[in-house]
Amino acid sequence: MATRSSVKTFPLPFTTVDVVIFTVLDDVLRVLLVQRPNAEGEPFPGAWALPGGYVDTAVDATLEDCARRKLLEKTGVGSPYLEQLGSWGGAARDPRGWSATHVYFALIPAQGVVLAKGANAADVAWYAVADVLRAPELAFDHAAILRTAVERLRSKVEYTSLPAFLLAEPFSLPQLQRMYEIVLGRPVDKSGFRTRMLSANFLEEAGVAEGDSYRPAKGYRLIDRSAPVVFPRTFSPRAGDSNT
Repeated sequence: MATRSSVKTFPLPFTTVDVVIFTVLDDVLRVLLVQRPNAEGEPFPGAWALPGGYVDTAVDATLEDCARRKLLEKTGVGSPYLEQLGSWGGAARDPRGWSATHVYFALIPAQGVVLAKGANAADVAWYAVADVLRAPELAFDHAAILRTAVERLRSKVEYTSLPAFLLAEPFSLPQLQRMYEIVLGRPVDKSGFRTRMLSANFLEEAGVAEGDSYRPAKGYRLIDRSAPVVFPRTFSPRAGDSNT
C-alpha cells in the first residue's frame, strides 16, 4: 500500500472553457470573436479569439455553468441553445503551459443582443463565418475549433430543427426556411420544407410574425427549447429528388 509521501503528484494543466457563439445578421451566418488584450505577458496579444476563460471553481459547478457564464458576460443572453462540442488539449496550444479547453457551441437570435467586451478583451464583434474560415488567423487553436463547430452545425442542420434557435419568436415558416438556407449555404424546396416542419410537431402557433412582407404571416414558436427535434431523413439532395 502506497504511503502519502510515495504518491506521485502531477502538475495541473490550465483548464478553460471556450464558446463558439453563432447568430445570423443581415442574412449571414456569423460567429462572435473577442480581441485579446495587447498587454505584456499576454499570449497572442491583439489577436482575435473565441470567447472563453478559466473555470472558476468558486462559481462554476460544471463545465456547462462556466460556458453559460461566459456567454452571458459577452452577450447578455442567459438561456440560448448550448451544446458541448469537444475538448482540445496539449503542450503547444498555449505558450503559458500545458492547457486543456472544453468547447461548447451556442445558437442565439441577433435581436436584442448587446455585446460586452469584458475585463480581458480589447474588443468584441460579430464576424462572417465564411470570412474567418478563409483567413483563419485566430489565437491558440481556435481556427481548428471553429472549423469543427461549423461542420457540426451544418451536419446537424441536415436532420434537426436547430436553425429555429437562431430566430426570435414568433417567427414565420419562410423565416425559418431562410435560416436553413443560410446555414446550409443552398436553397431548400419550399413545399417540402413546410410539410416537414409542420409534421414534426415541434412548433406551435404564436400569433403573427413580423417580416418584410406587407401581408401578415402566421407566427410560430418552439414547443420545447431544451433540445432540437430530429427528423427521419436529411435535407441532403439526392438524384431525382428535391431537397425535402
